[in-house]
Amino acid sequence: MEEIIKELSKDNKKYRVLLVMLIFLLLFVNYEFLNDELSKLLTDSEYALVTRVIDGDTLELEDGERVRLLGINTPEKGEAYYNEAKELLENLTLNKTVRVEFGKKKYDLYDRTLAYIFVENTPEQDVFVNVKIVEQGFANLYFPESQKLHYAEFAEAWESCLEKNQNLCEKSLAKCAPCIELKQLNYNSQKVVFENICNFSCDLNDWKIKDEGRKNFIFDDFFLNSNSEVSIIVGNKTDTKDILYWKKETYVWTESGDSLFLRDSAGKLVLWESY
Repeated sequence: MEEIIKELSKDNKKYRVLLVMLIFLLLFVNYEFLNDELSKLLTDSEYALVTRVIDGDTLELEDGERVRLLGINTPEKGEAYYNEAKELLENLTLNKTVRVEFGKKKYDLYDRTLAYIFVENTPEQDVFVNVKIVEQGFANLYFPESQKLHYAEFAEAWESCLEKNQNLCEKSLAKCAPCIELKQLNYNSQKVVFENICNFSCDLNDWKIKDEGRKNFIFDDFFLNSNSEVSIIVGNKTDTKDILYWKKETYVWTESGDSLFLRDSAGKLVLWESY
């Protein structure tokens, strides 16, 4: 009798070991799937039908709620790629049920809901709409308060856009594009410094500096001499030969993180920097 009990005990240990191994195997094989599903359960989100697309980064749900897509900033009406950005958002979301994932801050100053939008593509993967728009080159990154949630995915999409050299990521072919380097971007002093490293002067007339949001500085009839620097400082003082003032009452560059985009007179990307 004792021998039988011992054998059963051994078998039970074997079964327990096999069971533990099976559980670990299942977790390993389906880790990404389980992790995604768990993330969805723990995230503040809901499902809703998109009934209208207002522009490239704003849509409307069936209950009339307006949603401003987080993490991106698309061109305004009248600007290059405005129509393309809106059309892409329509193709991805219009008349579809989407998952609306809310950010840390749920509403903006205009009482629009702030959210990340996902559309089911396959059982294994959803289309991250916000990121897709950046990847296609119809939006720049826009993280005015935090670079934590999903930021890595947006940064990867922007790098992919740059590699494809398309739309808002298209590189400038201007003669002076390789000449202009960013020497300083200081949010504390609200100061930007550019240097012309070439041995000839560069006409920067109508070149534009832009932050992640809607703030623009346009060079007006300005030449940057060879091997010279120019500073652009936020403020309302009078311009000098080496210092230009960005006529703003408040800051441009945010302490929590921002990006600088320098574009030539044709709107093509000369350089960009993020911090």
